[in-house]
Amino acid sequence: MRSLRYDEFQAMRRFPALDGLRALAAIMVFAFHYGGPNWTWLTGWIGVHLFFVLSGFLITTLLLREEHRYGKVSLKAFYLRRFFRIMPVYLLVLFLTWALARLNGGAATVERLLKYYVFFLNELLPPGSPYLHSWTIGIEQKFYLFWPAIAFVLVTAAFRRRLAVTLGLLVLFIALIPPDIAWLSWPIHYVAILLGCLTAVVMHHPRGFALVRPLTHPVTASVVIVAFVAVHVSVQFWPARLGQELLIGSYALAAAVLLPALLSRSVLARGLGLRPLVFVGERSYSMYLIQSIAARTAIGVVPALGHRGTGLFLAAVVVALLGADLLYRWVELPMIDVGRRLAARVSRPGPKVTTDGAGTTGTTDPVAQIPRPREVLADTAAPTR
Repeated sequence: MRSLRYDEFQAMRRFPALDGLRALAAIMVFAFHYGGPNWTWLTGWIGVHLFFVLSGFLITTLLLREEHRYGKVSLKAFYLRRFFRIMPVYLLVLFLTWALARLNGGAATVERLLKYYVFFLNELLPPGSPYLHSWTIGIEQKFYLFWPAIAFVLVTAAFRRRLAVTLGLLVLFIALIPPDIAWLSWPIHYVAILLGCLTAVVMHHPRGFALVRPLTHPVTASVVIVAFVAVHVSVQFWPARLGQELLIGSYALAAAVLLPALLSRSVLARGLGLRPLVFVGERSYSMYLIQSIAARTAIGVVPALGHRGTGLFLAAVVVALLGADLLYRWVELPMIDVGRRLAARVSRPGPKVTTDGAGTTGTTDPVAQIPRPREVLADTAAPTR
């Protein structure tokens, strides 16, 4: 047993344990929405911030590797890949939401709120709105829009500068959190995303990776994973007087520490990478989007499920997974491929010899051998609160 080496991390094309984590977080969200009081112990409402941290980490890792290989990041290619990754299923489910509302005489409500859905202001939707759980898409789409331009165009490929910018943005969003409010403020969600970005920036640099490398030792990683489970379970006992913003920030920080441990060869990390969990994790984006449709379908087939409880929770997961599998095969994958082909037309045709913040060249160190960014890793937008 040993810790992960820097070159092994850079050569990883996928992080299976992160797909498994995504699967568990998605199921926790379903439990929160449809499981009723028997599942409150799972504190599924906070699981969405696992997705925010994961998105920040995965997107930043992709961008860092693209920059290292080609010398710069192609914003056009990035936006094309994001558009075809996020938009087709999102718009299809929005249309289905409108169509179902039309059957029930509520299409006018969806049409009245269309500006929120189209311009990704979903987090501003009034309570009780159709497709309300898409608020996370609004949060992440703005992250996708601004983060690459700030961290990879305005900032050159230097580790210290990018680290300073990431920390500066983190401090800024923490400062934007208003005191003494009765609801969650939007800056805390970007704090979670930026903690994932910070982890990626640190791990991409050899010296930064050396700091977190002990967390990838199988024994240490197992301790970290168990400790995170303890943190998650203890969320329900968080003192209300300390506020949910501090709770979410602490939880997101724990998730960021968890990420290196999940890249280890520990038994627990390998368990999260088992194929059934990866299967669900790969389809978690579509599962999240169709969750309310799935729950309504389950109730339509079995009216006895018309209240929140274990039956509705499990039925919604099964129906959503079946629907998500179809969407994944027939919409997500084909559209992702279209985005990759279009992005390839506007991105650089071959590697470029450059020097990054680590003082290494793109043609001589192990990072130069990693696949093109469009072939590396996978991410998905976050399920809902």
